[in-house]
Amino acid sequence: MDDSSPILLFDSGVGGLSVLAEVRKTLPHAPVIYAADLAGLPYGTKSEAEVAARVCGLLGRMAERWNPRLICIACNTASTIALGMVREVLEIPIVGTVPAIKPAASETRSGTIGLLGTAATIRQAYVDNLESQFADGRTLLRHAAPGLVEAAEAKLRGRAVDPAAIDEAVAGLRTQPGGEEIDTVVLACTHFPLLQAELAEAFGAQVKFVDGAQGIARRIAHLVAGQPMARSEPDRAVTTGPIEEFEPLAKAFRACGIERLEKF
Repeated sequence: MDDSSPILLFDSGVGGLSVLAEVRKTLPHAPVIYAADLAGLPYGTKSEAEVAARVCGLLGRMAERWNPRLICIACNTASTIALGMVREVLEIPIVGTVPAIKPAASETRSGTIGLLGTAATIRQAYVDNLESQFADGRTLLRHAAPGLVEAAEAKLRGRAVDPAAIDEAVAGLRTQPGGEEIDTVVLACTHFPLLQAELAEAFGAQVKFVDGAQGIARRIAHLVAGQPMARSEPDRAVTTGPIEEFEPLAKAFRACGIERLEKF
């Protein structure tokens, strides 16, 4: 493996920046390529077959082009659907992103946990298994909040966050039976931590938020421990969509140490 082999972070959009920020803290010298499948956004409204085919196809091509030392699928929807398939195809370490139900079960005091994700994520058997394994004896209330994906993408482009998207997400959990008892909310989409300030204001100070970004960064650091790393060129972000739709995100990427934006 070349010292400059990158860590490849893949997401449907810019939600993976919440993961990249933690990776930067843990591995500041690691070369990184961030790949955003904006041409395929959103994933949450697609069928499982569509997501699996798209993610496997793109990651196969990207692995061939860049020879990454590790791939992180920084997208809950893609991970809950396609993680196993990607691992079968590619012979490099693959780190997925799964709903942080286990830490949420430890955090809650009321015993009632809310989970916000995409429609595709919250219906997965993978989430059912996490609930039965780690939240036995707890109440887990789920709600699909696709409007938060659009709101997060807008926020990082410097546009106003639609308050209706925040209100809908909160009401979607609070109005369920037992919803008023929620004291911990799992942000089961990497886009959603980008809106934590807005969600915290709407839910109230008594609610804690849990996402998997720190745990993902620790897992990546463990898997690449001891490997020599050296940048041979600046880190970059690539998009499958039109480059002109990517350029308004330049400021957000610069905040994470990425100056180059390119078309894949």
